[in-house]
Amino acid sequence: MQSYHPTSEEFAWTFGGVPAVRKVSPGSVLELWTEDAFGGKVRTPRDLVSKVIEFPFVNPQTGPFWVDGAEPGDTLALHFVRIEPSREWAASTTIPLFGSLTSTARTATLQDPLPEIVWIYAVDQGSRTVTFQAKSGDYSVALPLDPMLGTVGVAPGALEVRSSLVPDSHGGNLDTPEMRSGVTCYLGVNVAGALFSIGDGHCRQGEGETCGVAIEAAMDVVVVVDLIKSRTTAWPRLESNEFIMVAGSSRPLEDAFRVSQADLVRWVSEEYGLTIMDAYQLVTQVCETPVANVVDPNYTIVSKVRKCYLPARSVYGGMHDRLREVGDAYADQNPEHCFGTRRNG
Repeated sequence: MQSYHPTSEEFAWTFGGVPAVRKVSPGSVLELWTEDAFGGKVRTPRDLVSKVIEFPFVNPQTGPFWVDGAEPGDTLALHFVRIEPSREWAASTTIPLFGSLTSTARTATLQDPLPEIVWIYAVDQGSRTVTFQAKSGDYSVALPLDPMLGTVGVAPGALEVRSSLVPDSHGGNLDTPEMRSGVTCYLGVNVAGALFSIGDGHCRQGEGETCGVAIEAAMDVVVVVDLIKSRTTAWPRLESNEFIMVAGSSRPLEDAFRVSQADLVRWVSEEYGLTIMDAYQLVTQVCETPVANVVDPNYTIVSKVRKCYLPARSVYGGMHDRLREVGDAYADQNPEHCFGTRRNG
């Protein structure tokens, strides 16, 4: 088991173009810490992003990690045992010219930008809640804590370097609530060592991340790392006990939908021996398709199918079940570190 708590000087701000901070072997359990998307600089309602953040230094990543033996054409498997807030507060905000319901640099109008406002949320691990407090009036409501990682990815291929704000086939800033504890994420390896990074923890996020910012929080993360040799994975795939899922990212939104649906159909076909057309028909009738984000440089759609509708429950040779056993063994040995992490078990 390895532990790594990066300093501010050790963060990665891109996928690709950054040397590895650690080497890990397949089968390793990593205890990691990730800073929030604001680098911990938004702590009070007075800390406006436009004042405390120097672009492009937003969305810091923990990593990258070199995985021994990983080569292009392999698939990296990351099983999240624990994703839990490491502070008693979290932050959200509106940002001028950013979000789904405002003018943006890509959707240009002559309207003034929406105001920049910061909301600070109280995080209560005991009650498993985060509390929204209205800026105008006395209304407040406790929301269920549902921690996730907004950003999980590997280095792109072809010498590309991508901003940590961008989701694509390498993963990156997918911003899907499905990336929670108990889930295994599969990413295609593009370069030697894979060079994966994680970050952008959210205490919770609504589907679509409409204003562009979730409830941003630093996270304590436990992840099991493994490798599937000589198996390509074109787009980020996720597996829970109940679902198999594909995250597709593109613009316009309908192309993100098509990417996730097409890869899910191919996955069902290749894993379960169905023809493409039979898989297409089955996925059409049973698929669920939550929107992950409609704010990032590429939008992200997740398409998912319940395993109970499929001929068998195992994909990638049962990798998820094996890594879950490793994660459960870690949780048994470290119960003080793993409260609330078996929600998908």
